[in-house]
Amino acid sequence: MNANCEIVAASQPLNGLLVPPPVPRSLPPYRLASRDVRPGATVVSVAGATVGGHQFAVIAGPCSVETEEQIQATANVVKSSGATFLRGGAFKPRTSPYSWQGLEDYGLKLLRDAGDLTGLPVVTEVMDSPDIPLVSEYADVLQVGTRNSQNFSLLKRLGKVNKPILLKRGLMTTLDEFLMSAEYILASGNHQVILCERGIRTFETATRNTLDLSAIPILKERTHLPVIVDPSHAVGKSRFVAPLAKAALAVGADGIMVEVHVNPEKALCDGAQSLGPSVFQAMMDELRTMAPLFDKHL
Repeated sequence: MNANCEIVAASQPLNGLLVPPPVPRSLPPYRLASRDVRPGATVVSVAGATVGGHQFAVIAGPCSVETEEQIQATANVVKSSGATFLRGGAFKPRTSPYSWQGLEDYGLKLLRDAGDLTGLPVVTEVMDSPDIPLVSEYADVLQVGTRNSQNFSLLKRLGKVNKPILLKRGLMTTLDEFLMSAEYILASGNHQVILCERGIRTFETATRNTLDLSAIPILKERTHLPVIVDPSHAVGKSRFVAPLAKAALAVGADGIMVEVHVNPEKALCDGAQSLGPSVFQAMMDELRTMAPLFDKHL
């Protein structure tokens, strides 16, 4: 019997004859991530906050940690508005080698300090396998960015880490490919995986990427892993972030990741898609009102 299959019926005699051999039902290749193996939903718990279940998680913060004052002020905004996680980039994978690359080690320290001061768990990206121990020292959740979504050697190493992994969908990966990337982490021993839809590359140029909201109910049907949405990177324009965040809640997402900056006009990275304090607070108020309609709470 193929290891990818299981028996769904036993042979039974019929009028003195044997029914043909039992028909195997193929398991999906992402067997550990599949609801066929685990029908119930996984809830990832991090320092008192959860992703999955009835809480609508909000991960918020700047694209990049720039200064101590900037990250602490932004963390205070994130906390006071009711978000549950603080995000911020220390190592920034940029398309141009001349773009802002982040504060690296020092940025991690500033992010950790801001998280400790506000009591918020910290989410940040790890870009390369040798950086895993350093990032793990400061972060509560390790993020895998879209460019690394099929970096299988990195994913296997993250499977050995005893911390949750936030895995972003690749620019051009199918949902099956996305789930197979998660499978690399699960198969290596780490079952704390959060999936993030962040928009895919299409022919459309009106937005930074095309947010695939249809992916959310499909993923929720196929996998027990929690699924969140990043509307900031999907649309690339701050005025459209709140509508897409509300749409994410409506289609069944377990949370969102949004970029927030105390002064978006002066941001060193992705200022155009970052929400200022008042806009972020207004969005959070709307989400808080909507959440009970979808059996969620903030």
